[in-house]
Amino acid sequence: MTAAFPIALTGATGFIGAALLRRLTGAGWRVRALYRRHSGRIPFPSAEVEWVPGDLQDSRALGALVAGTQAVIHCAGSVRGARLADFDRVNAEGTGRIAGAAAGLVPSPRFLLMSSLAARAPELSDYAASKWHGECALKAAAKDMRWTILRPPAVFGPGDRELAPLFRCIAHGVAPLPARAQGRFSLIHVDDLASAVLRWIAADTGYGGTFELDDGRPGGYDWGTVLNLAGPALGRARPVRQVPIPMPLLRLAAWANLGAARVFGYAPMMTPGKVREITHPDWVCDSRAFADATGWRPAIGLESGLAQTYGTLRGT
Repeated sequence: MTAAFPIALTGATGFIGAALLRRLTGAGWRVRALYRRHSGRIPFPSAEVEWVPGDLQDSRALGALVAGTQAVIHCAGSVRGARLADFDRVNAEGTGRIAGAAAGLVPSPRFLLMSSLAARAPELSDYAASKWHGECALKAAAKDMRWTILRPPAVFGPGDRELAPLFRCIAHGVAPLPARAQGRFSLIHVDDLASAVLRWIAADTGYGGTFELDDGRPGGYDWGTVLNLAGPALGRARPVRQVPIPMPLLRLAAWANLGAARVFGYAPMMTPGKVREITHPDWVCDSRAFADATGWRPAIGLESGLAQTYGTLRGT
């Protein structure tokens, strides 16, 4: 399918956004993408992509990004922070700004917010709370704009930096995991998530809805199942051994990391809130509502997805 109008995209240089940009341009869509200026960071030139310099605090850049578009896909987000305000600055306030810029157009474009399953439990962490705040900010700014919210669970695939260290450990036969990581969770491959967005664009439906997405496995996974599948997929002839990290030690490390981040001014990933997230007993979701609304179906299973992901990690 081709389109004569541009689609506005934020987060195009991130893990999910980059995968989505490839799929959109590969399908013939014209994309206008927001990027932040950094020293030595220059987006690749492309006839299908118009790069707009700026960030979610730049009202002029946001206006230029959404002007004349018929769909806005908001993938930009912050996953690291030392305080709620660090997350809210991007995940809530930034979402409100771009939603307001889009809603102010006549006619307004369709708007898709890439949220997170964490928004289902905002009490767990500052990150989860900020994703919930972002959903609320979209709804408050939307006016008559047609909007949809997607809540993916943990997303994996080539280019993912967050799970790459764990995959490397698994490839060497060990899996360091919290001793209390006994819950169940859903997963989705980044290409399946991108295909869901393309299907949303084509279906032109699902407005006013908040949809969870997964890879189609009923009841999700536990870590035992993941490790049993991951061993062969990642080239292991022997079973992967789970190494439990004692919870007191994990909590202590998380609090120490948070304290250091606040003193030295860096954005931490491992915090007490993140520990609560990863030990939460139920991150299982069900994508049937989105599938019924749009006709989308996931196509990539965990084993094949892990094999593909590991292939990109070799030599890195």
